[in-house]
Amino acid sequence: MINKFVMGMASLRLVSGTLEILAALLMLRLNQVDRALLVNSGLAFVGPLVLLATTTIGLVGLADKLSFSKMLYIFAGVGLIFFGILKK
Repeated sequence: MINKFVMGMASLRLVSGTLEILAALLMLRLNQVDRALLVNSGLAFVGPLVLLATTTIGLVGLADKLSFSKMLYIFAGVGLIFFGILKK
């Protein structure tokens, strides 16, 4: 039987991948650089949210197996990823 946390993480990634494919098809359909850039900007917003959501689901699934200090390290790592992405 599949773990419910793994199922949630995989489902989010499948939805995210489907959105990526649909966005690529929309870019081809629009066939204009400015509009394709708008579609791409929307994807840039979705990607980090999916990362955060899947990480959160995974951490909730591991909450009983991880010490508090290890969980802090993981949150710090995810925070640094977002800092690196958002830094100008």
